[in-house]
Amino acid sequence: MLSESKLRPPAGRPGIVARTGLIDQLSSADNPGVLSVVAPAGYGKTTLLAQWAKRWHPRVAWVSADRRDNDPAVLMTYLAIAIDRVEPIPPAVLRALSLPGPVIAVVPSLVSAIASMHQPVALVLDHAEAITNRECIDTITELALTLPAGSRFAVASRDTVWLPAARLRAHGGILEVGADDLAMVEREAAALLSAAGVDVGAQDINALVQQTEGWPAGLYLAALAMRAGSTRTDAVFSITGDDRFVGDYLRSELLDRVSRAEATFLTRTSILDRMCGGLCDAVVGRAGSSRMLEQLEKHNLLVVPLDRRRDWYRYHHLFRELLHAELGRREPELVLRLHSGAAQWYEANAMPEAAIEHAMAATDAQQVARLVLNVMQPVWASGRIDTVLGWMQWLKGRTEIEHYSGIAAHAALILALLGRPGEAERWTTAAERNPGTGTLPDGNTVEATLAYLRALLCRRGIAQMRTDAQLALAELSPTSPYRATMLHTEAVSHLLDGDLDRADSIFAHAFDIATSASMAPLLPVVLAERGIVAIERNDWPEAATFAERALAFVHDGNLDRYWTNALVYAFGARCAVHQGKVELARDYIARAARLRPLLTYALPIVSAQTLIELAHCYIAVGDVGGARAVLRQAQDIFQQRPQLGALPKHATELHTKLSHVPAAMHGASSLTTAELRILPLLTTHLTMGEIGERLYISKNTVKSHMVTIYRKFGVSSRTAAISRMHELGLLRQH
Repeated sequence: MLSESKLRPPAGRPGIVARTGLIDQLSSADNPGVLSVVAPAGYGKTTLLAQWAKRWHPRVAWVSADRRDNDPAVLMTYLAIAIDRVEPIPPAVLRALSLPGPVIAVVPSLVSAIASMHQPVALVLDHAEAITNRECIDTITELALTLPAGSRFAVASRDTVWLPAARLRAHGGILEVGADDLAMVEREAAALLSAAGVDVGAQDINALVQQTEGWPAGLYLAALAMRAGSTRTDAVFSITGDDRFVGDYLRSELLDRVSRAEATFLTRTSILDRMCGGLCDAVVGRAGSSRMLEQLEKHNLLVVPLDRRRDWYRYHHLFRELLHAELGRREPELVLRLHSGAAQWYEANAMPEAAIEHAMAATDAQQVARLVLNVMQPVWASGRIDTVLGWMQWLKGRTEIEHYSGIAAHAALILALLGRPGEAERWTTAAERNPGTGTLPDGNTVEATLAYLRALLCRRGIAQMRTDAQLALAELSPTSPYRATMLHTEAVSHLLDGDLDRADSIFAHAFDIATSASMAPLLPVVLAERGIVAIERNDWPEAATFAERALAFVHDGNLDRYWTNALVYAFGARCAVHQGKVELARDYIARAARLRPLLTYALPIVSAQTLIELAHCYIAVGDVGGARAVLRQAQDIFQQRPQLGALPKHATELHTKLSHVPAAMHGASSLTTAELRILPLLTTHLTMGEIGERLYISKNTVKSHMVTIYRKFGVSSRTAAISRMHELGLLRQH
């Protein structure tokens, strides 16, 4: 669920000092495309960019980052939606963010959408220090480096910004604003103090600016303290940016001058990143929080409203951090209980992801497990892969929690879908170690869920896969969407045993159930399977009809990045070849090849089927190198899953056929899965060493793969390789 407050600049409070000089500097038409505003907390970075954004209104796309944005799909969704609200972008760009695959691959489409707009856009990413996920940083960097001329990308951060500043400086591509630029001079300090209702003489203002070094937050805290009744004179001016001094100042000059109830409310609610009356009531354990929030805002106590109705608020970020530190000093024993209260309120108010966050902070593994089990599948399906993996990492090893085996089973399936078979195997082992009994929150029994997992992994052969699929069907909830998948799995078992009639009948039933359950990604796969049955019967006209229907589902539903559609494209290519449409077949082959890295022994049946269909296609179009590459990949699967019915036999027959064909020069189609994984990153700003870090391989390994890729492409440079990838259709189009 999107937080609307993250998508607009904060409303200025009465009396905010205009930073006219800095805004003029940022607004110069000669400025480069990237603006970097970096300074410690309290220097007015957000205020400056909000004032600058007014000059771009309404061409401003604003995103305030927080730690939940450390999922590339989440962060890029916010950025894309913010830009879309300035001027609509193609819906396919937004849809692509919910599909599997590296999010950085979507950046070119987003940049293209910006370039085609009627006027430039100003994109602001505030609180960028919250972004620590490596893929998020890579994606934002790629966006900054490729932003169209005329548009601006402003990034505000407490820490040294992770943009490639040196590279941008070398080309005059960045304007940098730091703490020295943001420090207030006497004129601005006087305006701030006056707006805060404090009358201070010129000499005292001069002393205050010197003592605070122009730190805006220090000046404002001093004004609040004096307005609250502080009688200190020289001591008032001893505030600096040092955390210890600021904390002492907060206690002596602010918290000690409000009522005990107000001080308690402030510190205890500091665990919340946003607040409403009901939530605060649940955390502090008493009613009246709505009125308290209104009073705090009225007195300008660094409380910021997040909506026009003033239902939701947040503290100024620095103020919240100081309050939270004070909570740890005053009542450390309450922190877990406060988070528990927040988690319960969020769960009761149907905000499960926020509930998970606070339940984790409260170390309540049972509540985390219950909530995660309910939402992990839809969150995964929305493309927020890193969010789900973060939950899994937190739960890892907590085998004492209820339904742990159910959670582990879902984790195994997600990792299998990501093409990470080793991790999928480890979670499968965890799921089976202490399976437990009973019914999970989704209505499926533990036994059915584990049978579902075993059927898809097919670790003990086709006969056992069929038994597991039937067991799952007997135990799954009548409304479970997994029923269609198990029908498909049972039908495949009959297909691979040679019982075509039985297979086709069950495939037809699976299609009907998938349609009723709105399981769009499964529909084209089932149609492709029915088409394969038709080919086995030598009924090519019927196969062509199934291919046309399956490919239409993929196209209309924008499903081309789902791993299962590698089979749809491979089957479609085989039908196209049979019809003599060789160029169309090559296009489908390229689309299937993009998904090859996801075809592993973790989900062996569809993976091996796809590779064998591709082998048929490569042989038909005379591409021996491509055929050998996919058959080697299939053989890797058979080594881990040897009992896959007729599939190993089909592979052997194709190997024999190839052995009579003269050796041919290897081309692009002979790329290995390791080489295919590198391709999407070749188009980015990442160096060979950085690509290695992202893929957990050495720089030398990347270099070796790139040399091989260049040879297979018949090129000698990275730029030429990228052009060749476009020509061959090996880059996704959005």
